[in-house]
Amino acid sequence: MSTANIARTVSNHSPAPRRSLSETLAPLDQLASSSVNLVANHELHFTIGGATYVLPRYIFIGPQGGDRPLRIGIFAAVHGDEPEGVHALVAFIKQLEAAPELARGYSLTIYPICNPTGFEDDTRHSRAGKDLNREFWRHSAEPEVRLLEAELTARAFDGIIALHTDDTSEGFYGIAQGATLTKHLIEPALVAAEQILARDGRAIIDGFHARNGVIIDCYEGVLAAPPTARPRPFEIILETPKVPPATVKEAAFVAALQSVLHEYRKFIAYASDI
Repeated sequence: MSTANIARTVSNHSPAPRRSLSETLAPLDQLASSSVNLVANHELHFTIGGATYVLPRYIFIGPQGGDRPLRIGIFAAVHGDEPEGVHALVAFIKQLEAAPELARGYSLTIYPICNPTGFEDDTRHSRAGKDLNREFWRHSAEPEVRLLEAELTARAFDGIIALHTDDTSEGFYGIAQGATLTKHLIEPALVAAEQILARDGRAIIDGFHARNGVIIDCYEGVLAAPPTARPRPFEIILETPKVPPATVKEAAFVAALQSVLHEYRKFIAYASDI
């Protein structure tokens, strides 16, 4: 399905669209049309209110760098009113296309808009009125969640990164979960982002105890690996404040993503030499 058909006309009772899904994704689809590294996939569908939507997925394969590619899933716009992560992923993929060596040894599966109706309507919740980031692994009936859960199960990622915007935060911060090595990845990522955007140094962030901009607790039902996944992948949530200019927030995300790829590749190389 072409991006022109990603969002069909919705019923008259739905909010007037504020954003175009196809226009947002057009730069990535244009890149994929001629790239040897990037593949666009629009096969994940769901329906709501008589309209068919696509949950877009892009796969970037970097140059070969080991026995098997390191599988990383990157997710944005689980909350539809957080476009910063979406635009950051567009910029990140453009950067990878220009310099594929940055992704050497990686297979990156990127989901830039996990809540298409919320993104279109500029709302935190989906058009069904659900906060999708409280629905994962809780027997949710929400089609977006079910599609993403199936992806998380089938692809067995080595690492998962989610991008969010926090309108209550005073700076950039992160949430570290999953594998033990996560804590060794998140600090360099925050250092990289801190060159662009100040870190949130409060002791309490979003109601959770934090240390130097890192939280280890989280809400129930956030996007994460299957509870039964073994071994556990690393799981990082990166959060930018709402107030700074969009270009600053996006650049901070891109810097943090670059750092995670660099540090995880180093960790795997070191582990293989032990």
